[in-house]
Amino acid sequence: MRTGGSTAKDAQRTSGLGVSSADLGDPELEAVITAGMQKCEDLLTEEVSRGASFLVEQVGHLAKAGGKRFRPMLAVLGSQFGPNPDSPAVTQAATVVELTHLATLYHDDVMDEADMRRGVESANSRWTNSIAILSGDYLFAAASRLLAHLGTDTVAHFAETFQELVTGQMRESLGCPEGGDEIEHYMAVIQEKTGVLIASAGSLGARHAGADQSVIDALGSYGAKVGLVFQIVDDIIDIASVSDESGKTPGTDLREGVFTLPVLYALREEGPVGDRLREILVGPVTDNALVNEALDLLRQSSGADRALETVQRLIDEAEAAIADLPDIPAKAALSQLANYTVRRVG
Repeated sequence: MRTGGSTAKDAQRTSGLGVSSADLGDPELEAVITAGMQKCEDLLTEEVSRGASFLVEQVGHLAKAGGKRFRPMLAVLGSQFGPNPDSPAVTQAATVVELTHLATLYHDDVMDEADMRRGVESANSRWTNSIAILSGDYLFAAASRLLAHLGTDTVAHFAETFQELVTGQMRESLGCPEGGDEIEHYMAVIQEKTGVLIASAGSLGARHAGADQSVIDALGSYGAKVGLVFQIVDDIIDIASVSDESGKTPGTDLREGVFTLPVLYALREEGPVGDRLREILVGPVTDNALVNEALDLLRQSSGADRALETVQRLIDEAEAAIADLPDIPAKAALSQLANYTVRRVG
């Protein structure tokens, strides 16, 4: 992982930085955001390299594997709406969010018994479940250390964020209650597991740059909607693409009996495709041939198209959330980012 200069060219070579893959529409702003993200990457590298030598490789495993670093990017974008966008507290807040995100990935992979993450062997597969869990715990500790520098308001905010993250994982693990609406349950889960942390990134970036509360709230609302969009798009890619683009094993959710939005829509479809899916998807699918058959049927169904309609509605809501923000380049970039997610499906 590079920790050198902060030019756009450097960032494109840096593991994880996603600025070059999502054109912000303004070269000058891109340079500013890239520089801010590089500061986050440097601090992230420092934090995952701390501690005893026997744990550094495990703790840094997923950070070194890369990732979009979308949460730090959103925090740095949010900081552009405050008078002090270069405040060190912005970098610390952005890194707290990314450390927390990485920690949840370690724990998710244990719960999902995943073999791959970000195109590399998952920590639980490479080492053991215990090592993966403890690595995630260590990252939570690192995030807490940084939080201590950001004031009690931010600590309280992040305590609520963390509580919601755990609630979402528990909600997913318990499943939809009998008689409940599966789609409503799914939307609640992804809001709590994904939306809340991206909302936190946008709002904390603005807060620690000194933005007004109305701006902080607007960016939090925007982040929550875009977080849902990113998750749904990932779920569409997981079933619509022949080759897996998420770095995870294709069909992992089906194997765990976790049915995402495009799957839930497909299960409501009338006709032979829906009928056969309802025969197969009655719980976790452990047979490889059935997983492949289900994926083929899902690609034939209208599930992905219907999920994309939900994505467009959420993008409209995200745009509405930032409609009253000042018309600076960062606002246009936020709009660009929201629409970029849909193009990933193509």
